[in-house]
Formats: sequence, structure tokens, C-alpha cells
Amino acid sequence: MSPSLRRAPGTAGAAPGYRAESWFLERGLPSVLTRRSRWRRLWPRSAPMLAAYGTLQACILPIYLITGGHDVEITGDPTTPQLVMLGILGLALPLMAVVGWVVSRSRRGRTRAAVATLAVLVVACVGITVGGPGELVQEAIVVAAVLILTGCGVGSIVGWAVRMMLSHLATVGALVVRALPVVLLTALVFFNTYVWIMAKTISGQRLGLAIAFLLSIAVAFVVSATWERAKPALRPTLAVLPKDSEQLADTPFADMPDASDCAPLTRAERLNVVFVLAASQMAQILVVAVVTASIYLILGLIVLTPSLLNEWTHTYASTATVLGFTLPVPDSLIHMTLFLGALTFMYISARAAGDAEYRSTFLDPLIEDLHATLIARNRYRGAVGATACEVDATSASD
Repeated sequence: MSPSLRRAPGTAGAAPGYRAESWFLERGLPSVLTRRSRWRRLWPRSAPMLAAYGTLQACILPIYLITGGHDVEITGDPTTPQLVMLGILGLALPLMAVVGWVVSRSRRGRTRAAVATLAVLVVACVGITVGGPGELVQEAIVVAAVLILTGCGVGSIVGWAVRMMLSHLATVGALVVRALPVVLLTALVFFNTYVWIMAKTISGQRLGLAIAFLLSIAVAFVVSATWERAKPALRPTLAVLPKDSEQLADTPFADMPDASDCAPLTRAERLNVVFVLAASQMAQILVVAVVTASIYLILGLIVLTPSLLNEWTHTYASTATVLGFTLPVPDSLIHMTLFLGALTFMYISARAAGDAEYRSTFLDPLIEDLHATLIARNRYRGAVGATACEVDATSASD
């Protein structure tokens, strides 16, 4: 007898339907679930995003207490309070990612609900401290937006992307070796005087447009290659292979029968699947691009003396304003590192689209995992349909 996906009273955390829905949400595939399933348990499911936002607000509070809400300009050697602020700013994003990841690892709904409540209380306290009672309206809008995005499935995809980003840190070494040609190429760009003049004179808006243009080309490479590789797995009928059953052995779908006449993938499901595959690759590539840009940022801080900066950019200005903070880093160096990071991202994306060795190492395992995931989707949909038929038959007999 196929397992029912209805929850038994008092066993929400152990019901097959709950585990199956959580399994798809953790893998960034909310489109597989029914609309009603996506809007259930919003408060505990929103806990990772709310915890990350609460962490950001907790980082803002000490900065506000140090500065008193005034602008900060760092000239010369930073003072101890300024160093503390820079440290908080540098740790804010990684800390948000870690906190969100830790909360997402929790399987207890009550624990996640308690964390979400605590995060909202922290946000409210910081909002009142920084902006007064009027700030609560803005924070309430943010919390409502988080709940809506979670119900739409965006929270599932964002949480999956953060987990993928952290897991891909282990692949940086292999990808950096493959990216050595572009690292050598960008080294020539880094020591080019005319590029430094461009980095100095270009505005932030135009630089953002240039980076967006390069990234759009890179994304087009990755998505087109991913679509071609994923086409066989998106066919209406899928053959169940022995390795698929092995991958699903410890999942809620292990004892579910294979559906013989399951509905084909909807357009939303196809887009969701291709997005997950493409985003997984882009997460790997982004890690390498960030590492490359960080290397050049550190190199620039080491070699850029005031005289060399004037020789390359025809100015002695050695400060930049980031998020309202004036930092002792030349704005031309920040522009240069962003540009080199975008070049690295585009090169590796193009290389990944046409490199057979890269596909066999990184993409093919994702395709195999996708095949097993779609088998699980078919079993889940078959079990949901069987449950609906049982409910209809029971209602008719009554």
C-alpha cells in the first residue's frame, strides 16, 4: 500500500508528506509542491531569512552606537573604534550566511519558530533604537515581504543558494587551477596604465552597467549549455535506474511506488530545474571570481604607493566612499578589482560551457542527481494523487 501523504495528528515532524515537502524545499525545488503546500508553515520556514536579517540589524546597532548616527571619514591610520566598525562591516555578510545556514539545519519546527520570533524581536528593538517607533512600520514591511517570498518559494531557492555557496568553497582549488590562464591575462590588465585611467574616470553607474553586461553574457553561456545537457532528463517519461533507487534509499520516497502515468513537468518546474542547475555552476564560478578579485585587491593595497597611484591614475586621491563610509582605499582600486572579477567570471563561464572535462567533473554529477530528483518528484505526485483518490472515495462512501 502506498504511504499516505496526509499528516497524522501530533506527528507533523514525522509525517511522510512533511518530510517529502521539506526534501524538495531544501533542494531549491519549490515548484514541485502544490500551491497549498508552498504556503504552509511559513513562520518556521522563514526562520533562516529572518535570522539572517536579525543578524544584520544586530551588526548595525554597535555601528550606530559608535558613530551616533553620523558619517564617518577615515583619514590616515584608523582609530580603534573605526577598526571595530570596519571589522563589523567585513563580518556582517559572512555572519548572516552562517547564521542562516545554521538555522536552516534545524529540523524542529518549534525551534525554528522560536528563532524566527527572536529575530523579529531583535529587529524591532534595533529599529526603535536607531530610528524610533516610526521605524517599526518599515521593519514590519520587510518581515511581511520575507513571509510572502517564502510562500512563493523564493526563500527555498535563496536558502539552497547559500548552502551551495558554502559547499562549493571546497571546489575552489580545482577551479582556480582551471582559471590560471585568465589569472595571467588579468595580471596584464592589472598593470595596464590605460585600464587604471578608465577605472579612475568611470562612474559607478557606468561600471555597474559594464559589469552587468559581462555577467549577462556569462549567464547566457551557462544557461544555454545547461539547458542542452538537461533536456534528456526533462522528458515526460523517465526510466528508473538502479542508482536512482540507491540515491533515494534514505529519503521519504524510498517506499513510494514509481508512478506510471505521472503528469509531465510544468513550465514552472522546468524553469526551476534549469535555474537550480545553472545557479549551482554559477555559485562555483562566483567563488573563484571573488577569490581572484580579493587577490588583486590585496595586491593593490601592497603595491599602490601614492607616487605609483599618481603615475597610473594622475591623482593622489587614495580614499573611497562605500555605504556612506570613507575608506583609505583608492576608488580606482575598487573599480579595478570589480572589473577583473567580472572578467574572471565571464571567462570561466565560457570555459565551462565548452569544456568537456569540466562537464564530466562538475555538471554530469548534477545531471545524475537531477534524474534521481525527478524520479522522487514523480513518486511524490503519484502518492499525492493516490491520497486524493482515497479521500474522494471515503467522502463518497460517507
